[in-house]
Amino acid sequence: MAASIDPRDLLRQLFDAAVRAALPDNGIRAHLPEPPKGRTVVVGAGKGAAQLAQALEKAWDGPLTGAVVTRYGYAAPCERIAVLEASHPEPDEAGLVAARRLFDEVSGLGPDDLVIALICGGGSALLPAPPDGLGLADELAVNRALLASGAPIAEMNTLRKHVSEIKGGRLARAARPARVASLIVSDIPGDNPALVASGPTVPDAGTPEEARAIVARYALDLPEAVRAHLAGPDCAAPAPGDADFSRDTVAIIASAAVSLEAARDEAARLGYDAVILSDAIEGESREVARVLAAMAREIAARDRPFARPVILLSGGETTVTVRAKGGKGGRNGEFLLSFALAIEGVSGITALAADTDGIDGSEDNAGGIVDGGTAGRVRRAEADPRALLDRNDAWTALSLAGDLLVTGPTGTNVNDFRAILIA
Repeated sequence: MAASIDPRDLLRQLFDAAVRAALPDNGIRAHLPEPPKGRTVVVGAGKGAAQLAQALEKAWDGPLTGAVVTRYGYAAPCERIAVLEASHPEPDEAGLVAARRLFDEVSGLGPDDLVIALICGGGSALLPAPPDGLGLADELAVNRALLASGAPIAEMNTLRKHVSEIKGGRLARAARPARVASLIVSDIPGDNPALVASGPTVPDAGTPEEARAIVARYALDLPEAVRAHLAGPDCAAPAPGDADFSRDTVAIIASAAVSLEAARDEAARLGYDAVILSDAIEGESREVARVLAAMAREIAARDRPFARPVILLSGGETTVTVRAKGGKGGRNGEFLLSFALAIEGVSGITALAADTDGIDGSEDNAGGIVDGGTAGRVRRAEADPRALLDRNDAWTALSLAGDLLVTGPTGTNVNDFRAILIA
């Protein structure tokens, strides 16, 4: 028998359980590399990099030095590891400085030294390092074109690593002949470690030909200097079979799959059946929302394919193709506004969608929680929810409806979390 609990409180408890499962302490302790004979140097990047550094300092029995970079406002106090801050989702000059600092940290090491790389989502924007002939403005142009394109994160990072001096395993190669142990919190559907933060310490099989195909597929408007670089011999990244990486180790210490299982267990503890649909859902946010809304309506009306009450859980990273300028929000907000329109007037359905790092897109909310009355509340506030969706302004709609979910930085990032309750 399901416990009597407010639907919104229930879904928030599931989100909190998913985030707790991805916090770094347990994952770090379970995957500590063997201590070296020589020095131990730490580098890292991502929206949860400071919390990863904190956890490593507590777990590591021995001397440590190094530096990590995180998003502005996401820093956490560390004693031995420097925490730098830079801009996300668009790179800035502070990111350039941070990338140079990481190169400095791994330079001059020997074969008895160890580099521990703490990598999580957000590292791509936090580590701009344009190759010779390109500048920060070129990386910004690439980043903006990708964010507006609707391309999935794996394709974004395949292109990014071919327009960088640090991504695609290049930071690890700079550490030679030291050994590199990468501890990774995955925000990538499928958990390919070479694509998390564009893989600064893990080489990937993606090729320059694939990068150029992505540019063509999404008709990306890139500077001529970037196109020339992609056509030249210097854009190729290290290959996975390169002997430079033969001593390295890679461990995924947290992922969407683990977090969804934790949310399912929490639902069971509260007396609800929960079904994990997938930890790797991709596609246009508004289209994914319509599919899941149709499933929720079918369950509400006919108890199929699952009987009520039930909670549908899913993860992954959807995308937004920007259709107009001036909209506010992110992919979870876009999902929720589309979902709310698709269930308008239907009682008993409540949905949460949020980024596990605590920030969805351009504002300060993690996502939101909607129900069959959300669209009506937007209209009563004298706004048109469908028009707001058309101009990618989901944040305004959710704000008017009182449906934003604000958590603050969580200290981790295993991508999006969605929970739909059909009561």
